[in-house]
Amino acid sequence: MSMLSRLSARMPRRWGRRNRKLSSRILLSQLAILGLTSTIGFLLFAVAQRAQLDREYERRALAIASTTAAEPQIRDAIAYRTGGDIVQSIAARIQSASHASYVVVIDRDGIRHSHPMPALIGEPVAERPLVALDGRDHVGVDQGITGRSANGKAPLRGPTGDVIGEVSVGMPERDVIGQLWRELPLFGLFAALALAVGVAASSVLARRLKRSTFGLELEEIAGLLQDREAMLHGIREGVIGFDRHGRVTVVNDEARRLLGLGTALGSRLSDVLPDGRLRRALDGTLTGADLTVVTDSHCLAVNRMPVTLRGHELGAVVTVRDRTELVGLLRELDSVRGLTDALRAQQHEFSNRMHTLAGLLELGEHEAAFAYAVESAGAEPALAESIRSRIGNPLMVGLLTAKTTVAAERGVRLVLSEDSRLGEQPAHLDRLLTIVGNLLDNAVDAAACGGTSPARVRLSLVEDAARVTVRVADSGPGVPPRARERIFEDGWSTRPDRGTARRGLGLALVHRLVLRHGGSIEVSEGPGAVFTVVLPVPRPAPVAAAKGAGW
Repeated sequence: MSMLSRLSARMPRRWGRRNRKLSSRILLSQLAILGLTSTIGFLLFAVAQRAQLDREYERRALAIASTTAAEPQIRDAIAYRTGGDIVQSIAARIQSASHASYVVVIDRDGIRHSHPMPALIGEPVAERPLVALDGRDHVGVDQGITGRSANGKAPLRGPTGDVIGEVSVGMPERDVIGQLWRELPLFGLFAALALAVGVAASSVLARRLKRSTFGLELEEIAGLLQDREAMLHGIREGVIGFDRHGRVTVVNDEARRLLGLGTALGSRLSDVLPDGRLRRALDGTLTGADLTVVTDSHCLAVNRMPVTLRGHELGAVVTVRDRTELVGLLRELDSVRGLTDALRAQQHEFSNRMHTLAGLLELGEHEAAFAYAVESAGAEPALAESIRSRIGNPLMVGLLTAKTTVAAERGVRLVLSEDSRLGEQPAHLDRLLTIVGNLLDNAVDAAACGGTSPARVRLSLVEDAARVTVRVADSGPGVPPRARERIFEDGWSTRPDRGTARRGLGLALVHRLVLRHGGSIEVSEGPGAVFTVVLPVPRPAPVAAAKGAGW
């Protein structure tokens, strides 16, 4: 069973009963939205269609009014004030033929000469002056005696072309409403078809979203997101996610702490990290498992795993583990093992000396036995005194004495140069112990593995007022050609790991220590490598002069 299946199985079953499924929610939401928008659209369309029908009927009323005004009999009757019955009969015929609400002919004085209500013929109109006297057509909505209607008014011109009155025609509103009701079912059918298409599209979208979320509901997705955040920010391992374009999509708190990242989401590594081994390990330029990277504060193990789906690369996930304490303990353990081997060898040498001394005594060579015992007893103190005469600090003396003993057991002679001088409290003491220890370990390894004979390592340690200079030379084969630029990289080494200690970290640590404190480090290619480290002595802080003295 996959992790996703297990997570889905762990989700409470009551969620499915208490809440609708994601597909149902999406479908219902889409239905509500489509129904609301369809209703609003239908109403807006009905209003727009009603306004369009009003304009259409106003134009129709104006056309009837213009036709009536062009009737010669009506024009002559109004111009010469003859035959009022003729005007009424013609207007009534036109009204009946056009299904108009009214056809009213009015003279220049505002007197009606035709009207659907005969009692109003000969009566003046309330509108004074007549709007059509300006010689132009007019349309609008009229709320008259016959009810609401679409109105058109055309000027009535006499034989000479002068305006002698107007013709007002109204189309009843019931005709407009009836036409609108006849058209609305078609509009409703279009809205229903659009709603049906929207429902089908919503159903398809809901199923696709369901597949995209692997069948999980909203509460389950929210729970998985909470679990993801808790897992990412709760583990003691840095996690960084990248998309296929190399942008950071996920970074947890431990990764920010170990890598010194700020707000890196959405950024590329080149925008947040300088060029170096760390960035090359994160972006996949360097390949391999458990890549060792040394930063200013940590020793890290970096692993990068590409993420693919159906053959398509989606990005990568990088895990970063802090191995600072572990590497330190392993190096200390390896040093302790080296000292243990040296003590075991010294025990064997001491046994050999005792056997030699016992043999001389048994042979009666008492003077030779005495001389041999004195020589053996003074060898070790002489070494320590020789180092102490040049090195004042007891920690450095102990380190050099131990390194000399270990080197001797490996067949390498470690020599302290005659010009070496170091005070009791030298500058950068802790850093000097680390630098000297690592350089001597590498030099002894190189001298013991080959090169010129006899195997030898020479140390020069000089302190003056401005700087501390450490120079370590060995008789080994030297630095390989064209390797000077890579020799200080994390994990770079020409030899395999030894015991529990990882190769390629000593020189990287030395390099970072020296550069961090403003020093310099140089190396020659050989034969016989020579490492030279210069650390500046920090100037003492100036003492503020007393502003005044008093008792």
